[in-house]
Amino acid sequence: MIRLATPIDAEQICNIYNHYIKNSCISFEEKPVSIKKMQQRINDISTSFPWLVYEREQQILGYAYASVWKTRSAYRYSVESTIYCSQQAVGKGIGSQLYSALIALLKQTDTHSVIGCIALPNAGSIALHEKMGFEKVAHFKEVGRKFDRWVDVGFWALIFSSED
Repeated sequence: MIRLATPIDAEQICNIYNHYIKNSCISFEEKPVSIKKMQQRINDISTSFPWLVYEREQQILGYAYASVWKTRSAYRYSVESTIYCSQQAVGKGIGSQLYSALIALLKQTDTHSVIGCIALPNAGSIALHEKMGFEKVAHFKEVGRKFDRWVDVGFWALIFSSED
């Protein structure tokens, strides 16, 4: 089941996200996020944008949300998307379901473009974004440093047409 996230979900969301913080360069955060901090993030983001979770048998297996792309007013029609799945959910279609639901909600708003930021290499995330219709629009070399190595970042964009 896909539903809106609540602060009560913070612990399970932290379990998913903190795995990536501790074990990969997918997130550029370097310290695990506390439950309290995640609750605040959910509260802050969900007042303006959708934050969804995929839940099965009271277990959150993934989440996706939209947030501010940039703060200057001319960017107000663009959002950044974020999506993470638990390790046991990777490759099972949950990311596609979450992204489809998020995109459907964003199409009901004045959003024009959705931007996904991907730490590279990340074949799975690239495949998911491209499956959802995103196109690569930028590649920045060595803009992050984690685990004593430089990390590239790519940006993928999904533009809603006036017919969407």
